[in-house]
Order: sequence, then C-alpha cells, then structure tokens
Amino acid sequence: MIGPPRRPAPGGGLAVLVVVTVLAALAAPNAKALRGLVGGGRAVIAAPATPAAPAIRRPTPRATRAVAFALRQRGKPYRWGAEGPGAYDCSGLTWAAWRAAGVTIPRTAAAQLAGLPRARGRLQPGDLVIYRTTGPSRRHVAMVVGRGRMVEARNRATGVTGSRLRPGWLGAVRP
Repeated sequence: MIGPPRRPAPGGGLAVLVVVTVLAALAAPNAKALRGLVGGGRAVIAAPATPAAPAIRRPTPRATRAVAFALRQRGKPYRWGAEGPGAYDCSGLTWAAWRAAGVTIPRTAAAQLAGLPRARGRLQPGDLVIYRTTGPSRRHVAMVVGRGRMVEARNRATGVTGSRLRPGWLGAVRP
C-alpha cells in the first residue's frame, strides 16, 4: 500500500542554504581568512582564479591617428569657425583630426552629436564628448585622448589644449 507523500524534515531547506552559502564563501577569491578558519589553514575548496580586469579595447588605427593629430595641434589659437591649420574652433579641431585619419564626420558639434553613433561602454581615445555651452552654437566638443583626458579648442584664452575630462557632458559619440 502506498502511503502519503513523505515530507522533508523541518529546517532541511535552511541547512542546504547554509551549506551552499559557506561553500560559495570558501570559493570566493577574497575569502582566505574564512578558508583558514574552516579548513584548519588549508583550502577546503580550490578557489577559482581571479578573473582579469575587463580589457580596455585598444583604439582603432584611425582613432590613434585622429588623437595624434589633435594632440599635435596643442598651443594653436582658438578662432570661432576655424578648421586649421593655423587655428581651430572646437568642432573644427575634431573634424580636422578625424579627416586626417581618413574619416569624414559632420563639421559642427551639434551635427557630430546628432549624426554619429553613440559611444557605448567606457570612453575610448578618439571618442568625441559634447557639452552644453553658452557660445554661438550652444554646443562644445572635445576629443578623448586617454583615461580621463581630452584635447579641446575651448576658447580664445586657452586655445587648443589638453585637459581633464569634465563631467556634465550631453553625450559621447564614436566616429
């Protein structure tokens, strides 16, 4: 005769949860102290290898050329509407840099923001960062040149210069 279904012992699910939690803690890469306490100084469970930090993609050869061009323009004067080679405005600098790398992009900061693909993930060298401004075009653009750094033709006082990436940008695009 078949009897009623057997019920698990009270607290059985909790015991499984505790065991799984302890095993997970023992396998965690930063749990050396806990492994020492529980395993008497020896690892009870081999800890998995610590995963490498996510790789930052190298910039494309064209992005590398665009960044190098923009950096060589440092020290040149700012002039609204200028596309080089003697002076630049912000979008004239980014436009000329990408043109030197063989890539055609829109000429103005607003058109670059509207017409180029959005940068996804971490900013990379060559990405263009667009800011809101009170200037005639209402937009300012700078080129990312490395971790937290950019090159820009910001105003007459600074000309083309390298600076820290400022927060508060409207968007970032990747030609």
